[in-house]
Amino acid sequence: MDTKEHTPAGSADGGLTHFDAAGQARMVDVGAKDETHRVAVASGRIRMLPETLAIVLSGTAKKGDVLGIARIAAIMGAKKTSDLIPLCHPLALTRVNVDFEADEASSSILCTAQVETYGKTGVEMEALTAVQVGLLTIYDMCKAVDRGMCMTDVQLQSKRGGKSGDWNAAPSP
Repeated sequence: MDTKEHTPAGSADGGLTHFDAAGQARMVDVGAKDETHRVAVASGRIRMLPETLAIVLSGTAKKGDVLGIARIAAIMGAKKTSDLIPLCHPLALTRVNVDFEADEASSSILCTAQVETYGKTGVEMEALTAVQVGLLTIYDMCKAVDRGMCMTDVQLQSKRGGKSGDWNAAPSP
């Protein structure tokens, strides 16, 4: 048996890495880590024409309930993250919550995703994927009337749990 494959990856400073001793990419071994409650929150925004936002908010989009479908798509995206991101661990998610908040002043919609699990690795990638898929779904459902929509400001807001502890993004200016 090749013990390199089953030994936790590490760098000189003791951090995890996706590279083995020979410099080859591989999935990090999290087998020795403790299972803890892990939570990540991510957010992102899609800017659109005021007329497009009005269509979304009025529920009159030709493809249906834009935000309802985007919420389901975001949840599905979180659940499929390991299929989309190379070397990402498949996780049993215990909760995925996706919210949308319209901002008429900036003609945009903010998507926020909170993802939770009890596991050996965090859910930051799942939260970020949920946001991106939710925003892409809004784009897809509205592109016939507004191809100039722009997705921006996608970022991790916070994470809790695990060996590295809690982290919060710096407040926006």
